[in-house]
Amino acid sequence: MIEALRGEELCALVRRVFAPRPGESRLAILVDLPDAVVADNADWATRRLIAADWLAGFEAHADSLGLAPSLVLYRNAHTNNGDLPERCWLHRGGPLPARAEDLDPAAAVPFAEVLESHPILLAPTQFSATAPLKVAAKAHGFRAATMGGFCEGMIPALRLDYAEVNRRVGILADLLDRAEGADIVFAHPAGESRLHLDLRFRHAHRSGGLLHETGAGNLPSGEAYIVPYEGEGEPSRSAGELPVELSGEVVRYRIAANRAVAVVSEGPVSAAEAARLAAEPAYGNLAELGLGVLDAFGVKPIGKVLLDEKLGLHIAFGRSEHFGGQVGPQQFSSADAVIHIDRIYTADVQPHVVVKSADLALFEGTRVPLMRDGVYAVNFD
Repeated sequence: MIEALRGEELCALVRRVFAPRPGESRLAILVDLPDAVVADNADWATRRLIAADWLAGFEAHADSLGLAPSLVLYRNAHTNNGDLPERCWLHRGGPLPARAEDLDPAAAVPFAEVLESHPILLAPTQFSATAPLKVAAKAHGFRAATMGGFCEGMIPALRLDYAEVNRRVGILADLLDRAEGADIVFAHPAGESRLHLDLRFRHAHRSGGLLHETGAGNLPSGEAYIVPYEGEGEPSRSAGELPVELSGEVVRYRIAANRAVAVVSEGPVSAAEAARLAAEPAYGNLAELGLGVLDAFGVKPIGKVLLDEKLGLHIAFGRSEHFGGQVGPQQFSSADAVIHIDRIYTADVQPHVVVKSADLALFEGTRVPLMRDGVYAVNFD
C-alpha cells in the first residue's frame, strides 16, 4: 500500500506552504507523462497514483480549503528543467493515461492559460520543472511547489516543521549574502582538491518550504543556495578542481572562470564526462552552491535528488538563469540537452568524497567556518 497524506494533512500542507490569499480559488497538480522518447518506470507510475490520490483528497476537502483542484497532464520535457510544452490537458476523470500519446490532441489547452488561472501549483513530476516554472511565475504570478522525482519515500518530509526549516535556511542564506567567495577542500582517494567559488554580484535564495510569494521552489525543501558569479562584465574567480563520485569513480574536473573545462582524472566515467563537456560546454557551468539542512531533522537520503540535496552541501552543473544566473536554454545545443544537475556531498551519495572544510570569505574581510568533515560548523541556536 502506498503511504498517503490524509485529506486533512494535504490541506494543512497547502495552508502552511502557500498561505492561500483571499480571492484565490484554484489549485493545480501538474503531472508529466511518459512518451515514445522516455519510457515509463515503476516510480513514475506510482507518482501518478499519488497525484490522483491527492486530487481525490483535495476534492473531498475543497469547501474547507477554499480551493477547487485540477489535475493537469502534459508531455514530459525529456530532461530536468527543460522547457515545458506549449499545450497540456485538464484531466476530466477516470484512470490517468499511461502515455502522452494516449491524450486527444483536440482536447489540449494552452499551458499558459492553466498557469494564469491557477495561483497555486503542486508539480510531482518525473523531470524537475523548477527552472521553467520559476521563469513562468514572473509572467503569470503563481506559486509552485516543484517536486521532480517525487516518490513515496518523501512523504514523511512533507510533515516537517517548515517554520524551523525556514529559520535555519535563513541563517545560511544571510551568510551567503555576506560572502564574496567560498573555499572548499575535498578529500578523496587521490588526495585533496581545492575549489574557490566566486560569490560576488549574486544574492542568495531561500528554499525553506514556505512559498508565500510569487515564484517556484522545491518541496520537500530545506536549502539556501546561490549561483556563483559566471563572469558577465569581468572574469569569474571561480577556479580549482571539483571531484564528483559517479558510478563509483571519482571524476575530477578542472574549473576555470566558473566552468568545468577539462577532466583530469582517468577511467571510463571520466572519459565519458570529458566527452560530454566537449559536446555540451554549457553543461560544465557551475550553476549553484546549495546548502541543505534536513539532515538535522532526521531525514535520511533515499536516492532521489529532490530530497537528498536538501541534506547538505551540493554543487550543480548547467542551467542557472532560473536562479538569477546567465546560462539558459539558449546556451545548449537543443531543448533536450538543457540540464541542471546537482552533485550532492553526503556520505551516502558520495562515500569517497568528503567536504574536509568549507569556509566563507566575507566582504568585511573575515572568514566564517561553514563546514568541517561534512558537518556544518555554523551555530543554528
